[in-house]
Amino acid sequence: MDDFDRRILAIVQRDCTRKAEAIAEDVGLSASAVQRRLRALRLSGAIRAEVAVVDPAAVGQAMTFIAGLEIERENYDVLERLRIWAAGHDRIQQLYYVTGAVDMVAVILARDVADYDDFTARLMHENPLIRRITTNVVLRPLKTGVYVPPEAE
Repeated sequence: MDDFDRRILAIVQRDCTRKAEAIAEDVGLSASAVQRRLRALRLSGAIRAEVAVVDPAAVGQAMTFIAGLEIERENYDVLERLRIWAAGHDRIQQLYYVTGAVDMVAVILARDVADYDDFTARLMHENPLIRRITTNVVLRPLKTGVYVPPEAE
């Protein structure tokens, strides 16, 4: 990946609807060169997806919860099972295997507290090796995003 690729990535992460001609003007390449590079970035997996970012409140998912999940010790095969389970539940926005007081951290959307409570009850019922969930309620998001700085290696 060279500097042109990094500059193209920086642009399309902010707005993936920009036309190749406009990107080309910004980075100093031809439109066809930008199209070739974008195709290569997609094929290599550097660009995983091009999506619309939706405001959760606009679609009835007004609350965000940060959940710390503790699993039964010595049962780390549950990580893969939980990853697969989470992939089938879109309200789990992010799931991380972490160090510290909990084993995993999940970012979960819900309509309200009761909806979240119902979801986590189901999560624990269907994943019995989760020992405990510690929840933080997001009062106000101060910064959210998916932008990844495409810095040189």
